[in-house]
Amino acid sequence: MTTDLASTRSLGGALTALHRHAECLLASIPQSLPLLALRLGLAVPFFKSGLTKWDGFLTLSTGARYLFEQEFRLHIFGSLIPYPMPLVMAAASGIAELVLPVLLVLGLFTRYAALGLLVMTAVIQLTVPDGWANFHLPWAAMALTLVVYGGGRIALDALLNGHRS
Repeated sequence: MTTDLASTRSLGGALTALHRHAECLLASIPQSLPLLALRLGLAVPFFKSGLTKWDGFLTLSTGARYLFEQEFRLHIFGSLIPYPMPLVMAAASGIAELVLPVLLVLGLFTRYAALGLLVMTAVIQLTVPDGWANFHLPWAAMALTLVVYGGGRIALDALLNGHRS
């Protein structure tokens, strides 16, 4: 029985050491890598959505016009409110969905670009309230993380601010 207790203790010690080693390895991953992944992960869906809003240079697509004028409503306090100035809103969202993701990918003005996408996510949540679990919550979490931590060292912001990679 003493042998079983000793082997259990040594197994527990080995598992603890293995856990500490794994923790150290994971903690050694540079923060810039997950921040880059967040920037790319947040940029892709918004950029793809932005592409659908245009039929040419500053020419709104028929689909975007229809959605903003006829379909999209803001769900506020149980009321369905049409978008104010729907074509202006469609154009503004189409421009933002192209420009802000490009800024994120480049890591240029990362915090501001992420803040813009966070605000857009809030408006999208008011427009499509059922999408919070699958889309809006992850987008908001990614954007908020980038607002707080910035783009990391693998970003143009780091060059502009004088940080060395």
